[in-house]
Amino acid sequence: MPVKRASSIIRRSVALPRPLVEEVMAAERPEARHNLNRLVVTALREYLAARKARAFQRAMAQMAADSAIRKECVAIAREFAPAEGDGLDHD
Repeated sequence: MPVKRASSIIRRSVALPRPLVEEVMAAERPEARHNLNRLVVTALREYLAARKARAFQRAMAQMAADSAIRKECVAIAREFAPAEGDGLDHD
């Protein structure tokens, strides 16, 4: 009996408001206006990238507010300060 492999494509049916689809398709490049699937994939990738960027920004803000991390950064900066100019011409 043949073994079924999981597809790398997941098919889903979605209900989209007609005015939204029409506006998006009108804003799309003429050669891509008839490929709603590609547009949805692109939109989902952009959405995911934006969510990841916001999560990273929140994590950086939390780290910046953490006094222990700030103290460690100051200690590291002091430790490496003498080597900051290494390899540079001192004219």
